[in-house]
Amino acid sequence: MSEIANSAAPDTARQDYGHGIPFGEAVRVWARIAALSFGGPAGQIAVMHRILVDEKRWIGEHRFLHALNYCMLLPGPEAQQLAVYIGWLLHRTAGGLVAGTLFVLPGFVAILGLSYIYAAFGNVSIVEGLFFGLKAAVLAVVVHAVFRIGSRALKNYLMVGIAAAAFIGIFFFRVPFPLIILAAGICGYIGGRSGSPLFRIGGGHKAGSGAILRDEDSLLGEETPGHARPNLSWSLRISAVFFAIWLVPLMLLTAFLGIDNVFTQIGLFFSQMAVVTFGGAYAVLAYVAQEAVQHYGWLKPGEMLDGLGMAETTPGPLIMVVQFVGFMGAFRDPGSLNPMTAATLAAILTTWVTFVPCFLWIFLGAPFIERLRNNVALTGAMSAITAAVVGVILNLAVWFGLHTLFSEVVTWRLGWFALDVPDPASLVLPSLVLTAAAAIAIFRYQASIIATLLACAVAGLVWSVVGA
Repeated sequence: MSEIANSAAPDTARQDYGHGIPFGEAVRVWARIAALSFGGPAGQIAVMHRILVDEKRWIGEHRFLHALNYCMLLPGPEAQQLAVYIGWLLHRTAGGLVAGTLFVLPGFVAILGLSYIYAAFGNVSIVEGLFFGLKAAVLAVVVHAVFRIGSRALKNYLMVGIAAAAFIGIFFFRVPFPLIILAAGICGYIGGRSGSPLFRIGGGHKAGSGAILRDEDSLLGEETPGHARPNLSWSLRISAVFFAIWLVPLMLLTAFLGIDNVFTQIGLFFSQMAVVTFGGAYAVLAYVAQEAVQHYGWLKPGEMLDGLGMAETTPGPLIMVVQFVGFMGAFRDPGSLNPMTAATLAAILTTWVTFVPCFLWIFLGAPFIERLRNNVALTGAMSAITAAVVGVILNLAVWFGLHTLFSEVVTWRLGWFALDVPDPASLVLPSLVLTAAAAIAIFRYQASIIATLLACAVAGLVWSVVGA
């Protein structure tokens, strides 16, 4: 890996990076950011902005937002990719590797520990009660995400129409998520190139308020570092390395275990997800949940909410919930391995194929980022994709709601049309009460997500002990 770092530019091996920020200090700062990365991408980006821009003054406001806009054009968790980008910008490839890895590591360890507890004791009433309460709170969180993202993305009738079409396509006709994103991106790209003002909608997060740190006043400065300038030879070399790191393990799994083995299926499925996860974790979770439950049988319907509750209450990207999905899939189909051993290996594999591509996208594309600045066609594509994501997240909220609030849900099918219909008699009243309480806390009183999740988990525990 050191060869990769040293190939960034002829003078990369020197420890003088030109901005006076020691690499060791950067490692400590990235570890601190990782430990504080709760609250989804908006909270994680806000933490990075506060520490890197406001506190450390390492990077200017304009460069920070420009990097963020680029990361939002990519599949995968934009907050983690932003960490990779800024780490690379400051300390070359080694800096990007450290920043991106540390961003994921605390969440991986925490969810792995919770997965062990869940797999070993998930049928115990106390554990069931905790996750019963978490499910209700997570449903309220997802509904809140629909309103939060929708208020930012749906600024005109065209964007509302794209969101509505995405919801109808995925909810009623089971159109695959990747096709919805592709269609929205093409529509937005054409609309952006046409010059239509309907597509000129930024999708970025607000970085903060107060005095703006100009790029020239930051330690990095406003000049583009030598290693950050486009270099086709280096881009091809590093792309080949990361493609191999990503895909060679999948080829070996397929060759030695076969296409029907659970490890091969996990590796291939989540590699596909890594390519199409535009719009953050919520956008793709409905598709992951439906495939994991209905096609592969890795999870039961309510267990996806349990995994999302783990991801919501631990540091790191919310997409880390896929680690729990892979864990449970191999736990239930371990083959000749011990179930916990198989599950651990599957959790590592899932995380690997989910995040290795994130490094690839940054290291390959970041040197060409300046060419994306003020590109109206790409802005149009991103605006349309973000609008479609609102519809997909609404589908996620409805799907989660049906399986959280009702114990019996049946699917009516007629050709391409499909509809999930709950049995009214199977309404789970405690779930309805907890979900309503969580929604009131979040929408009316702006309670923190973590506090709401913990409060509902405790309430679920009390209900399991007293009311069950």
